[in-house]
Amino acid sequence: MNYRLLTILFLLPLGLFAQIKNQEVIAFYNLENLFDTINQENVNDGEYTPQGRKEWNTAKYESKLNNMAKVLYQLGDTNSKKGLALVGVCEVENRQVLEDLVSTKPLKKRKLSIIHADSPDKRGIDVAMLYNPKKFKVIHYQYLNPNIKTEEGDTVFTRDVLVVKGVLRKTDTVYVLVNHWPSRYGGEEKSRPRRNQAALFNRSIVDSIKLNENPLAKVFIMGDLNDDPTNVSVDETLNTIADLDLTDSVALYNPYYNILNSGTGTLKYRGKWNLFDQVIFTQSVTYDGEYLFESANIFNPDYLFQQDGDYKGYPLRTFGGKTYLNGYSDHLPVYIILKK
Repeated sequence: MNYRLLTILFLLPLGLFAQIKNQEVIAFYNLENLFDTINQENVNDGEYTPQGRKEWNTAKYESKLNNMAKVLYQLGDTNSKKGLALVGVCEVENRQVLEDLVSTKPLKKRKLSIIHADSPDKRGIDVAMLYNPKKFKVIHYQYLNPNIKTEEGDTVFTRDVLVVKGVLRKTDTVYVLVNHWPSRYGGEEKSRPRRNQAALFNRSIVDSIKLNENPLAKVFIMGDLNDDPTNVSVDETLNTIADLDLTDSVALYNPYYNILNSGTGTLKYRGKWNLFDQVIFTQSVTYDGEYLFESANIFNPDYLFQQDGDYKGYPLRTFGGKTYLNGYSDHLPVYIILKK
């Protein structure tokens, strides 16, 4: 027997285990219409009922839950011991769908906690957070309305921003802002001012935290921003940079610039990749504290993509038009690794 080869094969998994043991993962995932089957009053969920045009029933709902759970479990456990520290999510109907999600077989043993509140969104979809209380202790959270207006001064009923303050692994105090910015409905240019307002609101929250709590605060902005890293709302209004510049303490670091420039993204439209899902943070995340930024990633295993047909290479959705595909989401999840 080749004992040297056997030793190498034995040590490789141990090395990988030691590596992920010292890592924590912060993620974001647009769950694309995670609705239950019940027609809820004051929520535009009629198509996601057994009588609706999607014929949404218990079997389809449970399959959707298990698909979402599979992604979150594998994303976390591939990159960190005992899974995700926290994940921001959007396009969820209510707290109950999150209770059902964390109760699925893949996620149940993680005993994830939930932060959720109903938002004023017209469709009735919300942003929320799931977190592992053994890895992340919540100090305080609140939902803040960005108070977005149309050019005519009318209120845009969109998602609130979830702001969470907590402690990561008993050492690092962090702030997490979970977002789902206004869509591009009506066209990118026409809807642009709404996302600029959302960006400005997030910027004001970051500035307030740095001014009133800690100038070196570790703040993460995550979400489906409905804009790419290069769009005005993210690049200029939020004031982000693609490369670290510690001489500019105001700018936020966005590692997803370079990922977009590599030719990939988190959703695909008319053959072109967009990277709307991002995790952006203050530069102090790279040098202050015990857990520091290691890498930014898109979770993209083969099973999350359509394998054939006209939409080969697109994210595999739950529905393709009216056709039930039993897929996952039209968005891919994003995550960053923090290393001890």
